[in-house]
Amino acid sequence: MSQPPNQVIVVTDRGGPGWLVRVVWYLLVGWWLSGLAIIVGWFLALTIIGLPLAFMLFNRIPAIMTLRGRTLTYEASVRDGVTYLRGRNPDQRPLVLRAIWFLLVGWWLGAIWMAASWFISLPIVTLPIGIWMMNRIGGVMTLLRY
Repeated sequence: MSQPPNQVIVVTDRGGPGWLVRVVWYLLVGWWLSGLAIIVGWFLALTIIGLPLAFMLFNRIPAIMTLRGRTLTYEASVRDGVTYLRGRNPDQRPLVLRAIWFLLVGWWLGAIWMAASWFISLPIVTLPIGIWMMNRIGGVMTLLRY
């Protein structure tokens, strides 16, 4: 008698408070605090030494704006009847290419992208587009793959 193959479905809770609290946060704090975080992060990125801290901040801008966590991707593997989950990140482009991109294009294009995403997210109607853009700041500035 054979067993059916294991089907693994991974659902991650983004965490954070409920919808009403997030709306109030955005209206009272999120919109201006995210703008401040963008400015601080961009100046940190220009120092090169502050680049890791800048991208840590950039990755949290949607959470700063709306208190919503990022979606995580997991890879499932089954060994000896036990399912193991491991966080998965895609393969990245070579570091030299990413550094050249940042020095020639990324720093100024990232500033334009971040400013545009922030202004687009100010009206609540276009907030999802602005957050989508903010989630891609790393890709615009350093060709980061998500």
